[in-house]
Amino acid sequence: MHPETPPRESTLDDAVAVFVELRPRLFGIAYRMLGSAVEAEDVVQEVWLRWQKTDRSVVVSPVAFLSSTTTRLAINVAQSARVRREAYIGPWLPEPVDTSTDPEVGAERAEALELALLLVLEKLNPMERAAYVLREAFDYGYPEIAEILQLTIVNVRKIVSRARKHLAADQRETVDTLEHRRLLEAFVSAAQGGDVASLEALLTPDTVSLSDGNGMRGCARIPVSGRARVARMVTYPNLWREAEPRLVDANGCAGVMIYREDQPIAFMTMAASKEGIHKLMWVFSPSKIAAFIDSRSRHTMAPAV
Repeated sequence: MHPETPPRESTLDDAVAVFVELRPRLFGIAYRMLGSAVEAEDVVQEVWLRWQKTDRSVVVSPVAFLSSTTTRLAINVAQSARVRREAYIGPWLPEPVDTSTDPEVGAERAEALELALLLVLEKLNPMERAAYVLREAFDYGYPEIAEILQLTIVNVRKIVSRARKHLAADQRETVDTLEHRRLLEAFVSAAQGGDVASLEALLTPDTVSLSDGNGMRGCARIPVSGRARVARMVTYPNLWREAEPRLVDANGCAGVMIYREDQPIAFMTMAASKEGIHKLMWVFSPSKIAAFIDSRSRHTMAPAV
């Protein structure tokens, strides 16, 4: 009888190949957990460092190991991020990501990706958010989630159910992708042209506009509510002076990046139901705009060895 051949040790090339294949999913988990492309990249890089140092010959499932490591690290970052965001000046919005070449950011389906829903996810605690993201966006089974979060299956089911109910209370039925784009284009055209009447026709009576600038001059530090007030605010001439709005694919749906002298100065997207546009989300923070531009090359990046 021939002696059994010992299992071949995983080489660094093998480790790179596995990681590169799974990286979109890992980024997708971390991004949905944190609402920040920059923080998600940091988590993914830390996961790569741990994957390099791990005895990979004893890892039964690289998917389970890497998903678990990513989720736990993201939970830790989310807990500290909550403290940092308490000092944020004005509304905080998630960093948008360009999804034109990677529409689902590694998910089984493009769930928990739109900016409006990511904003609602902020109301969940990190453990609830992790359970919801793994289940709804990546279709992990309850036993898998229980193992990742080190909870019982019964507890995970309760957490996911509670998260769904919590989110359902804050959500409206959304329009499809084509209608969303049509409304966005009509909004930009009316706002740029100073057509208040047309804007009011597009907005719901309870519409709200959120501007993320972290204290930037000229950026609203509180939400602006109501159809008339929002319509007046978004026709502000200085916003559109020599501005060139360009449609972009952000978080799985249409958004607008506003350029001036070929430099991006603001990003905007919206949430709409059949009643009209009910939420406008403006990102003026230069670091978040830069993160969006950088996200276009994210899916092609190789891990730093």
